Parts: sequence; C-alpha cells; structure tokens
Amino acid sequence: MIQRKALLTAALGRGRSIERVEVKQIELAPGQATGLHEHPCAVVGYVANGTITFQIAGESARRLGQGDAFFEPDNTRIAHFDNASVTEPATFIAFYLLEAKNQELIEMLE
Repeated sequence: MIQRKALLTAALGRGRSIERVEVKQIELAPGQATGLHEHPCAVVGYVANGTITFQIAGESARRLGQGDAFFEPDNTRIAHFDNASVTEPATFIAFYLLEAKNQELIEMLE
C-alpha cells in the first residue's frame, strides 16, 4: 500500500512563472551556522539527517529534525539555518524554485 504523508504546503504567490528547479544537497559540519541570508527565489526542502535551527527574521526559531520540511520565501531574511548539534553533521536537501530572472541562489547579508 502506498502511503502519502503531507509535509508542507508553500504558497508562492500569484503571477509566478517557475522556469527551473535546482536541487542541492547541503552538508553542515557540527555547530556550523549559515549566517544571515536571503534567496531571490522561493526555497523548499527537507532535513535528510541531523537537526537544524531554522528562523525567519522576526519569527520564533524552530527546530527541524530528520524528515521535516521547510519553506524559505523569496527575498526574506533567514536569521538562522544552523546545525543545532555541536557533535553531529546535518544534511538538508533544498529545491530552489527559479524564475527566468533568477541567476543567483543565495545572498549573504550582514
């Protein structure tokens, strides 16, 4: 029997024309933080291994574990997407939903 478990519904907004999707596997070393950043495109993904501290700027931090899905809206500051463990690595899979105008995947902020 096939079972389907809903993980995430992400509202992208009207008028979007997704031209391509780039899928990346990203590895974080123990305790590694990504730093303040934003994406010019919407990003959806899931934690493949480990535990992530995820926080959109201005919102409460959430802890994501293996199998948890996430959504990062385009042009929104991401305060934390950090490996929550100081002893174990973490891996996540990110799907970058790119419009024709999008060339870069990430912009680091200060």
